[in-house]
Amino acid sequence: MSDNKNNMGDQQPNNPMQPNRNPKGKRRFNLMWLYAILFIVLIGLQFFGKENAVTQEDIDQGRLVELLQSQEVSKIELINKEDAEIYLNERGLQKNFPEAQTVNGTTVRPNYTYRIGSLDRFEELVEKSQEGIENPVYISNVRRNNWMSDILSWIVPLLLLIVFWMVIMRSMGSGLGGGAGSIFNIGKSRAQLYDKNSSNVNVTFKDVAGLEEAKVEIMEVVDFLKNPEKYTKLGGKIPKGVLLVGPPGTGKTLLAKSVAGEANVPFFSLSGSDFVEMFVGVGASRVRDLFNNAKAKAPCIIFIDEIDAIGRARGKSAFTGGNDERESTLNQLLTEMDGFGTNSGVIVLAATNRADILDKALLRAGRFDRQIYVELPDIVGRKEIFEVHMRGLKLAADVDKEFLAKQTPGFSGADIANVCNEAALMAARKGKEEIDKQDFLDAVDRIIGGLEKKNKIISLEEKKVIAFHEAGHATTSWLLQYAHPLVKVTIVPRGNSLGAAWYLPEERQITTKEQMYHEMIATLGGRAAEQVVFGQISTGALSDLEKVTKQAFAMVTYYGLDDEIGNLSYYDSTGQQDYSLTKPYSEKTAETIDKQVSKIIEKAYQEAVSILTDHRDGLSQLANKLIEEEVIFGEDLERIFGKRPWGNSEDEKLKNAALKETENQAQKQLETETQNEPQNA
Repeated sequence: MSDNKNNMGDQQPNNPMQPNRNPKGKRRFNLMWLYAILFIVLIGLQFFGKENAVTQEDIDQGRLVELLQSQEVSKIELINKEDAEIYLNERGLQKNFPEAQTVNGTTVRPNYTYRIGSLDRFEELVEKSQEGIENPVYISNVRRNNWMSDILSWIVPLLLLIVFWMVIMRSMGSGLGGGAGSIFNIGKSRAQLYDKNSSNVNVTFKDVAGLEEAKVEIMEVVDFLKNPEKYTKLGGKIPKGVLLVGPPGTGKTLLAKSVAGEANVPFFSLSGSDFVEMFVGVGASRVRDLFNNAKAKAPCIIFIDEIDAIGRARGKSAFTGGNDERESTLNQLLTEMDGFGTNSGVIVLAATNRADILDKALLRAGRFDRQIYVELPDIVGRKEIFEVHMRGLKLAADVDKEFLAKQTPGFSGADIANVCNEAALMAARKGKEEIDKQDFLDAVDRIIGGLEKKNKIISLEEKKVIAFHEAGHATTSWLLQYAHPLVKVTIVPRGNSLGAAWYLPEERQITTKEQMYHEMIATLGGRAAEQVVFGQISTGALSDLEKVTKQAFAMVTYYGLDDEIGNLSYYDSTGQQDYSLTKPYSEKTAETIDKQVSKIIEKAYQEAVSILTDHRDGLSQLANKLIEEEVIFGEDLERIFGKRPWGNSEDEKLKNAALKETENQAQKQLETETQNEPQNA
């Protein structure tokens, strides 16, 4: 602690928060005081140092005429053709100023001042007032220069400009030393530094769940920084860069925070947008400053969040020239990461969810040696994430983390955190002491479907149409082998929808043509039910039509699942088509694509109509129950249509056993890491 205090004392003269103190603690002379004194002196000379600064009275026209006619005026001096100074003679002085001291029969200073409006009228007034007088008084013109006033007329505005400029500079930079926002430091890096003594980061690897593979890769980098001899003795070199790629909310930034909490080295954190500025060359300057600071503190880690803000592929936009500021920043980043110079001991950790648009030069080995894909968690990962976010919650005994993990397929880590928070808010809103299972289910419904609108006015006829629409989705999905089985259906309005259905999708890595086709049939089941029951269709299937149109288009143009188009894919993973004004296929092919997309959708719709026609009674039973209770579950479909014939109990047992084995392996790995942590520390 004493060494730290000494170092702070040595740097005290350069502290921008105390610019007026020298190393001995005495206050330095501030030039602002000198400017203020000079300004006060000039103002004083202007108002109190005039030669004509004497006590004199202003007179009106009638008084002036009276003085002239009584021959009490000695002389009239017209000053700069603006004011007339009246001097009285001996008779006038004895009458008006008997105690005044005279020189040669008059006073040194004028006795009266007359404000002239029109010079011609004033001369005429003086002349007419002295008609018939033997020795009239004539007007004498006097040119009088007020040098002090002339000087102040251009010095004062200049001083005001100087003071204004100094105030602006001080406010922008907190003094000439400047801070991060100073105009003098605009080219400096805005990275926030976290070191081993920092208390701002308290996230460790224990707080990261569901990312076991990514944690292994990241932990190796951290271990390399902690124990470099373990790798260098075998000739290994530290990776220069690690890129975290994955959908939003999967935990890329959280993983970086855990690295900052685990690594005992300086950690620079900033966003890709921090390099972007309106001034030319600022981005490249900030990159240079960032790496200079990192080299001075090596070994260290630089984390750039959302690197696609500056790492977008160069030359892909037709609207930017060769002097694009973003490209200049990227060029400087490429040079710093692996240029002619060396950056030994500096690891760049970056995160993005748009790796497809990044420049190829940025992704090559030697810059980002490793790309870690942070994907959406599976059922085991979701269970672990629920355990992390439930640590501070008061849970009821009926809360089952494994059940909640099954009810949230496709949820990211951020979504699960939102579910836990929404469940706690709902329980508190209801005045509960603990958060139970139903609160979590309501939270899932709230996030997926939106807020319930029970007070929304819906007529009985509309309610019947909505019920049959949702029952059509449920029926077709239950009777199709590869469609997702139903979990819950409601006709209570949620968000922008008049009804909602929740399904339990199978977690698969690849999808066949038949599986996609069955999903399209189930999606069109709502409109097909309206056609079968009412003989007409409505606008309620807008989102369904949008979904199946995108699916059919992807089948034809991306996945090569159409016989007419064949095994062709027009998908561009590089993102170059975003800036292209032409399509990658001809007009004739475009017509064929439109024809095949329409053909697939119409075929799926007709098959949905056929299924619902064959099961009209079950559809009606399900819809009527939905009208009565407003909510139905998978058990209701099982009672009406029976169990799904494609469920295999042996397969379910094998699947559950595999999930259990995966959980055991993850638990053992976590226990091993926990036991090794004290040794590494």
